[in-house]
Amino acid sequence: MAHGYTHTAVTHVAATKSGQAFRVTWIGLVINVLLTAAKFLCGLFGLSQAVVADAFHSLSDCTTDVAVLVGIPYWSAPADRNHPHGHRRIETLVTTFIAIALAVVGIGLVYNAITTLKERHSSPTWIALAAALTSIVVKEFLYRWTNSVGRRIKSSALVANAWHHRSDALSSIPASLAVVAAMISPTWSFVDHIGAVVVSVFILGAAWKIGWPALKQLMDAGAPEKAREQISKIALGVEQVCRIHAVRTRYMGDGLAVDLHIKVDGDLTVREGHEISELVKRRLLDQGPDLVDVVVHLEPCDEEHKR
Repeated sequence: MAHGYTHTAVTHVAATKSGQAFRVTWIGLVINVLLTAAKFLCGLFGLSQAVVADAFHSLSDCTTDVAVLVGIPYWSAPADRNHPHGHRRIETLVTTFIAIALAVVGIGLVYNAITTLKERHSSPTWIALAAALTSIVVKEFLYRWTNSVGRRIKSSALVANAWHHRSDALSSIPASLAVVAAMISPTWSFVDHIGAVVVSVFILGAAWKIGWPALKQLMDAGAPEKAREQISKIALGVEQVCRIHAVRTRYMGDGLAVDLHIKVDGDLTVREGHEISELVKRRLLDQGPDLVDVVVHLEPCDEEHKR
């Protein structure tokens, strides 16, 4: 016997979370567009390759902002006939896209910095430094705000996008140092290229941190051992359950879907067995580790396992 579960207030909660995610991402997109233009122009006229590289990093932020904005209405949609488990995997796909976008940008910047290392460049100017310093402050603010909202509404895509903001803030630090070094001495202009490479390392690191968990979810990786133990403990905590087995979990977005088999006294009526399975389900959803769906299979208990 299998059972599903649906929260009565899920539509309202999803709409509230979607509104919060949309607002913070839209504002982030506007800021990223302005920062991209400012850093590109200041890097170009301020003669800094590192700051121009940093501008392309901000441009990749715009791309991922758009991906999140487009994805929000889809992954927030309730389950339907064609998607009985909901649409949360779309959020995982968007998270993966953000990671890939970051990796592509990082690799491209490394290639450009290395292939142009021997070219002669004029020393960067203060305007490039001002753009890089402004970016540090603004993007760190965006990271903290977006990350806070993402964790509050449990959105992996939003948290991933927050880390994209943080990587942009961090990448502006070596860009700033490279500009300062090149301004101090023209013979140190090569430091600007090194700064661009360091920027790329930050970008690639963020891509890995964001992408690997998302890829594991797409491969249907189960919950960690600690979460599985918590699920088992809660189910066994129901008095009439004498044993559980075949506990299976998988991620749906940031939430976990679980199905498990419980064994109860075989002499119980169908109605009594159903009530026990419903109790197990409610407790798991209320007390479990971010569970979004629970399916309980009912079996008769072996004589030696009866309580």
